[in-house]
Amino acid sequence: MTMNQTVLITGASSGIGRALAFEFAARGYHLGLAARRVDVLEALRVELHTRYPLASRHIEIAALDVDRARDVAGALAPLFASLAGVDIVVVNAGVNRLTSVGRGDLEQASAVIQTNLVGAIATVEAAAAHMRARGGGQIVGISSLASVRAMPKQAAYCASKAGFSMYLEAARMELQRKNIGVCQILPGFVVTDIMPNIGKYPFAVNAEQAAKEIVTLIERRKRFGVVPAYPWKWLRPFLGLIPNALWRKLA
Repeated sequence: MTMNQTVLITGASSGIGRALAFEFAARGYHLGLAARRVDVLEALRVELHTRYPLASRHIEIAALDVDRARDVAGALAPLFASLAGVDIVVVNAGVNRLTSVGRGDLEQASAVIQTNLVGAIATVEAAAAHMRARGGGQIVGISSLASVRAMPKQAAYCASKAGFSMYLEAARMELQRKNIGVCQILPGFVVTDIMPNIGKYPFAVNAEQAAKEIVTLIERRKRFGVVPAYPWKWLRPFLGLIPNALWRKLA
């Protein structure tokens, strides 16, 4: 743990983002929390201060709608300034909506792509610009195991995460000489509101357990991590061999 480090988390109002806020706070980080629902962030800040009452810990919040990609940099700028610079940006904001191919779900599919890919790219762009000016930092992208294995009724979600993973790989190559690390996290089945009934899937874990593993990977400055590590770290190379019929049963 580095007591003086500052982390900014997008999508911090719920799910993995909220769990990350508590985990980072428990480890002594200063926090920048961004999401669309400012009232929820206000309540979260109070809860964090109550649970971890260190007077020296700064927790700043800001409204952020990553769907408005052109406004992302401007929305994050006040957080960068109020925190006197940010060491780590966790690009976590995302959505999932069940879509069926050829069933008139183009609008829903486009919305998923806009949030998970275009909005995420806009966030990385803002983070990278900030860190270039500061002389370094770490960008963490929350992708998904769905980026490496397609699932029925998840075509748009899988495509958005696959695209984001590829973007992060390219960003790492571009930014490594600028002292900016890029970490790609692939959660497996994590129980949050983003996907209904996800607890029925194998090896599902709660958001708190996922957050502990994610923060540990970040602190170790890993380039890549699968969460939970067991069993997905070993199963990931073989996901493409799992019969489609099994995925259809799970969907």
